[in-house]
Amino acid sequence: MSALAVAGVRKRYGRHEALRGVDLEVGDGELVGLLGPNGAGKSTLTKIACGLVRPTAGSVVLQRPFGYLAELFRFPGWCTADEVLVLHQRLTGSEGGARERGELLELVRLEDDAGTRVEAMSKGMQQRLGLAQAMVGGPRVLLLDEPTSALDPGGRRTVRDLLEELRRRDVAVLLNTHLLSEVEQVCDRVIIIDKGVVVAAGTPAELERGSGVEVELASGTRVFEGAGRADVPRIVAELVAAGERIYGVRVRRSTLEDVYLDTVADAR
Repeated sequence: MSALAVAGVRKRYGRHEALRGVDLEVGDGELVGLLGPNGAGKSTLTKIACGLVRPTAGSVVLQRPFGYLAELFRFPGWCTADEVLVLHQRLTGSEGGARERGELLELVRLEDDAGTRVEAMSKGMQQRLGLAQAMVGGPRVLLLDEPTSALDPGGRRTVRDLLEELRRRDVAVLLNTHLLSEVEQVCDRVIIIDKGVVVAAGTPAELERGSGVEVELASGTRVFEGAGRADVPRIVAELVAAGERIYGVRVRRSTLEDVYLDTVADAR
């Protein structure tokens, strides 16, 4: 059974169709990165998945319990970190008590800030507290909408470590983000959407493609644009037959950023 299964989801706001028949699936314990430019429909899809927005058409099946972190959220400034988690324990019916709250704050590296008021926290601390509240009740699926948007490099590292821990706990995650580096480092699969449709999907390795072969020769370095790993034996054989002396061969690969930009450009 999939942790999240989206089939043929459409969403129309008046004349604007935000989603135009999206299909995606997140398996148990799988980390899936959701990429796309502003206005592509990522946040709309995430809100539909967790039941905050009704789709115009299509279906969503989501395992419970699940957790959700909105892109724009706000906790009462007068509440302490611990009080925020107490509130969400009541809302979710969690019986984890102080032990659960302590473990979650430690997981997001706020264990020394349980008594700190939200209004005294930095944006990064509030973002990490938001991640903690999303995990109240031990969800089997997490829907995270731009969870690293307010974080510095250290905070993003904390989130990456957290995502790795969630994988070890077999928690499924749909990660909506603009940070391609985060997706490359932690996600099992990537789904790229643009203008409300899926334009590419696969593992980071599957989406990357060869962008050329560099061969170091006695006469200098030659680049065979567009060639890939499968072309190396032929290229080497031809160069040797031509009398060239080869000192090294390197297959250049496109980054996920290259693939993302090319895919979105081609879709448009």
